[in-house]
Amino acid sequence: MQLPALEEGRLLRRYKRFLADVELPGGRVLTAHCPNTGAMTGCTPEGGRVWLSRSDSKTRKYPHTWELIETPAGMACIHSARANAVVREGFEQGVLAGFENYPELRSEVKYGEGSRADLLLEGSAGRVFVEVKSVTLWREGGVGAFPDAVSERGRKHIRELQSVLAPDTRSLLLFCVFHRGIERVCAAGDIDPAYRDALAQAMAAGLEVQAWRAEISPGELRLSERLPFSLDQSR
Repeated sequence: MQLPALEEGRLLRRYKRFLADVELPGGRVLTAHCPNTGAMTGCTPEGGRVWLSRSDSKTRKYPHTWELIETPAGMACIHSARANAVVREGFEQGVLAGFENYPELRSEVKYGEGSRADLLLEGSAGRVFVEVKSVTLWREGGVGAFPDAVSERGRKHIRELQSVLAPDTRSLLLFCVFHRGIERVCAAGDIDPAYRDALAQAMAAGLEVQAWRAEISPGELRLSERLPFSLDQSR
């Protein structure tokens, strides 16, 4: 997907979860919206280069949105909601193999107990419920881990994906890797062991899990290649 025109700056600090102070060239400091609810471990280096988009909406208190950052291990996209659009585009362009019999594609489809599937694929073979997760937590050796904080919401999504499995219904948990330094992905069992265990149970029941790298630049985000996934980092 093409990104809007971005403005470069330097990160001063992230605070109150949803705010970040950024210094622009010339010394002006502004406060930008941080569209990421996670801990963002390793993605907030003081003085790191960041890229911001700007909204012309009159109702926004902070017109700028933090999109990208250059970390010591590589560029990352911290706008986690972008992952849904990137993955949808990947399906539409046929980047992901094995889903050719599901030509119909919808977003934000209600299912389960008050949940919404990020994507629903439908076709002659049945349905595929897809949950997309953005991965930015980088660890030594190029390992990406999810989640970066305890996530009851993440566990609920796993339970919902498992509950809809049927002969004509597949479920896919897709980790969209938004960090250039990540070469493989695992569950962060040390951060949220309950998430790791729920994922193991769902995989045993038939939940499919894939990890895909996104190419990241100030102009574009796009799925590029599938990465290895394992439940545990040591594997």
